[in-house]
Order: sequence, then C-alpha cells, then structure tokens
Amino acid sequence: MDPVSTMEALAETEEMTDLKSGVAMSDAARSPAIPPLVITAHRGWQLINVAELWRYRELLYFLAWRDVKVRYKQTLLGAAWAVIQPFMMMVVFTIFLSRMAHMSSGDFPYPVFVYAGLLPWTFFSTAISNAGNSVVGSERLITKIYFPRLAIPFASVAAAIVDFLIAFVVLLGMMLWYRIAPTWGLLMVPVLLVLLALAATGVGTLLAALNVAYRDFRYVIPFLAQLWMFATPTVYMQPSEHSTEPKPVAASTVVARDGDHTAERSSAVPTATQGAVPDDIQHLLNLNPLTGLIGCFRAATLGGEMPWGQLAYSSGGVVVLFLAGCFYFRRVEDSFADVI
Repeated sequence: MDPVSTMEALAETEEMTDLKSGVAMSDAARSPAIPPLVITAHRGWQLINVAELWRYRELLYFLAWRDVKVRYKQTLLGAAWAVIQPFMMMVVFTIFLSRMAHMSSGDFPYPVFVYAGLLPWTFFSTAISNAGNSVVGSERLITKIYFPRLAIPFASVAAAIVDFLIAFVVLLGMMLWYRIAPTWGLLMVPVLLVLLALAATGVGTLLAALNVAYRDFRYVIPFLAQLWMFATPTVYMQPSEHSTEPKPVAASTVVARDGDHTAERSSAVPTATQGAVPDDIQHLLNLNPLTGLIGCFRAATLGGEMPWGQLAYSSGGVVVLFLAGCFYFRRVEDSFADVI
C-alpha cells in the first residue's frame, strides 16, 4: 500500500472514530444520568423511611405472596388450615367453658360469640409469630442484597391477612346459621383490621429484632402469645358486654335428711349471666390494647353496643406499640447482616 492510500485510510478511520464518539456523546446527552446509590450506615434512633418502603412496594408484595405460597405448599388441606385453628378452638371452649363452666355469652349463642373473639386473636397471634421469626428465616436474603429490612416483618403480617379473610367467611356462615342479622357495624371491620395489623406489626418487628440478637426468643414467642390470649377477652365477656336486662339466677331445692329431721335449703345454680370477668380485674385488662379491639370487633360483627371509649384507648396503645417496635427495629437493623 502506497503512502497516499495509507494516509487516506487513517483519515477515514479517524473520521469514523470521531463520528462514533459524537453519536455516543449525543446518546449520553439524551439519556438521563442514573445517580449512584450510596448506602451509608446510620447510628442511633431513626424514623421509618416511608418513601423507601414505597419504592420497594413490589418486593413487599412478592415477599407476602411467597409466605402465603410456602405456608400452603404441599399441604393436604391447603387454605382450610386458616379455618381449622379458630374453629377447633371454638369447639373446645364451647364444650369446656359454655357447657361445664357456664361461661356467659350475653344474648348470643356461645359458639358464634367465642368464634368472633378468636378470629381477630388468631390473626394477631399468627402475625406476631410469623413476623417474630421472619428476619432469622431470611438470613440468606439479608446477607446478600440491600433492601429495607422492615419489608420482611411487614410482609409476614400482610400474609396473615389472607388467613383472616378466609376465616371471616366462616364467621358470616355461622351468623347465618344462628340467624344473627348483620348490621351497619360491619363497616367498622376494615378499620379494626387495620388497627390489629398495626398492633401485630409493632409487636412482630420488636420480636424479630430481639430474635436476631437473642435466639431464645423463638421459644418466648409462642409462650407470650398463649399468655396474652388469656389476658384478652376472647372467650369470656367484659362487664360492658353484658345485656342490660340481667337474667335471674336459677335456684334449686336440696333436701337434707338428718335422722328424723328433714331440712330444705336453696342453692344457686350458675346460669349464663355468670362467668364474666370481675370489675376489679377488668381495670388491669383494660391496659391491654387488644381488649378494646376484640370487644369492638365482636360488637361490629354480631351487632352489640360499640365500646367507643375502649376503642379510643386501644387505638392509642396500638400507635405506641407500632412506633416502639419499628423504632427499635430501625435502631438495630444495620447489625443484622453481621449478627444473623
């Protein structure tokens, strides 16, 4: 190749290079620059980053859907397990408390009365149990990629809502069986469900953070749920739930014979109005935020009088539980990848 041809080839090459560079620069100018993501560790107490959770809302959805699918995958009864637990507990409490201990249920049949209390409690118990063990169960996910850690317990609580909705259909069927007409109070059920979910989220995130640092909390969670159930009016009545017209106590005559003397004495037999929690213990139970929520849920579904005062008090307690659990979780979440 002669020098002239070589120079022409080099000129064409440089021209093509400049042309390509210009095209690349024009493309870069047209496309917006993607800002780099900088992850920094924060110290101390932190607020809930709602904007970040909203950006990862699709991840939150898929985590919740994953929990639902894993729970019912390769099971014999599938979603029926969401109904079996509260229904079988209702049968047991009906036999032992209603038939034997004559526990009060007011103007409602005891089976539907106790199921209306066990349904929201089962949702709360399932949510805090799943959320409390969710972070430890997501060890591989936490140690590999970054995402808002609050999405894990939040997704566990959201997955428990599916069980609640399935079991709620059974409650409607029981109301139809016992001829309990629905009232406008059913419109309060979504509001009460949101409050129950917030309470479960607060307790669940707190237990999840503690479970990472202290693994024996996985044994504390079911024990705590069992104790909390009996401190909540799920299977017994509050004084405010009594009927305004008290039913008389049945009396029976007992004949006692002592030699030639015969004496009669009257003994009171417990009826359906007995068996409720005493007033002095009720003051202690009112410290439990779930007391007002479950009482309001029962009133909303069965048509009783709504205890608005207890609902306001319980709503304040729910806000405290939610903020306390999330704030503590945010304080210690930066160490999860190292400790877990």
